[in-house]
Amino acid sequence: MSIASNTKHDLGMATATRWAALSVLLMASFMNLIDVSIVNVALPQIQADTGATPTQLERVAAIYVLALAVGLLPCGRFGDVFGRRRMFIWGLVGFTMASAACGIAPNMISLIFARAVKGIAADMMVPQVLAIAHVIFPPEEKSRVFGLFGTLSSIAVVVGPIIGGALILADFASLGWRMAFLVNIPLGIAELIGTRMFVPAIDTGSDTRPDWTGSGLFTVATILLVLPLIEGRALGWPWRCFVALSASVPVAFAFMAHERKRSAAGLSAMMPPGLLSNPAYLRRLGLVTLFFSGVPGLFLVLAVFLQSGFGLSPLQSSLVTTPFPVGVMLASMTTERLRDNYLSIRIASGAALLVLGMTSLHLVIRSTGAELIPFAFALPLLICGFGMGTAIMSLFQVTMSSVEAQDAGAGSGAMQAFQQIGAALGIAIAGSIFFGRLGDNGMGAGAEIAPRFVDAAAAATSYSITVFATLTLLVGASVWKTQKERPQHDDPPTP
Repeated sequence: MSIASNTKHDLGMATATRWAALSVLLMASFMNLIDVSIVNVALPQIQADTGATPTQLERVAAIYVLALAVGLLPCGRFGDVFGRRRMFIWGLVGFTMASAACGIAPNMISLIFARAVKGIAADMMVPQVLAIAHVIFPPEEKSRVFGLFGTLSSIAVVVGPIIGGALILADFASLGWRMAFLVNIPLGIAELIGTRMFVPAIDTGSDTRPDWTGSGLFTVATILLVLPLIEGRALGWPWRCFVALSASVPVAFAFMAHERKRSAAGLSAMMPPGLLSNPAYLRRLGLVTLFFSGVPGLFLVLAVFLQSGFGLSPLQSSLVTTPFPVGVMLASMTTERLRDNYLSIRIASGAALLVLGMTSLHLVIRSTGAELIPFAFALPLLICGFGMGTAIMSLFQVTMSSVEAQDAGAGSGAMQAFQQIGAALGIAIAGSIFFGRLGDNGMGAGAEIAPRFVDAAAAATSYSITVFATLTLLVGASVWKTQKERPQHDDPPTP
């Protein structure tokens, strides 16, 4: 079955088939999203098994997100050019094979490399999820689709560690932490079968060639921005790190200039002119980047803090963070009835709740003595989760709202690329703060080192507080201005 991309949805596609296809697509997205976080709970076990340094642990977490950040945008456009279902299948195959490579990795170098390959495979798979859904669903159902996607994105951040903790604790065949990666093999096979059965082939109607130069410029700009933050602490922040960070700006402008020139010549571009010339869409990408930099790094820190600092098992540490996904689900149930109303207010309110929750979490960590009180983390994490669930669905919805069907792959790829750029930045910054305060020889467990972990984790939470306070001010100011000028109209956030 082929569906032309210039139609808004497939009128001949049965409702049951449409939702079955969405289930397959969302499961693939869930596999990717939990892989960003599932490794966090395994890091202390990996360190104990391999003797990895803090820098190597940070690389295992960050390299996957960096690969996603680099490749999501070009692969989103490649789906428009080569076929979205085809790219989705290629990504699934690569993701499954790379998961197997992670699970059998004999050392840290091979594990880091396999994680990078896995991220590249996810690049091919992930942008097609929203791009296909955008085409096969009618307008009246799209708000529900984006709501499901946003909820899934939020829950996966913490469900990953819970799944990973349970798998590591079960220790099937004495595989330990390796099961956190090997579990993707049967899931990947099931996904391939489901894709063949339910996901339609999308006829993009495109006869243009990929934008290889634009892909290269975007890749270089992203690496110049993120990689120095990942490696800077381990290298002692040499001058070349700051040169690379500075160079990312002109390379980014060169990318935008190239895309405009290519579009003017009538050639396919990763960022079509309709996206580059849309200030509201670009501002929303900035909000997505900032928003997603505030959470992933925090959960990496919490996993190491709870396990290495206070001796909790992987499952115990993941259960401490369970109130977060509970808060996300409660927020989803509460805001579902609002559909596409009050989007700006919901984003601002969610960010404000995250400030409250993160500040409370900071105080709980600061007050922790030699003995950990797990229940003390419940309320702050519940508030954080409720704030995340309140904001994220609206943020995804308003970001994709101005994307035309023919550019759905590019719009989806850009949004998710900047989501991962934010996550990579957050992991790099929070990791640098945490491991920098902890010291390279600070890993271990026991009451004698607990104060060092408390100080390092509390310092790392300060970044998340700053991020969400900034978002609250930006979006809150926009809401106030909008309500003052047009009190009956609810616009997307345009700070």
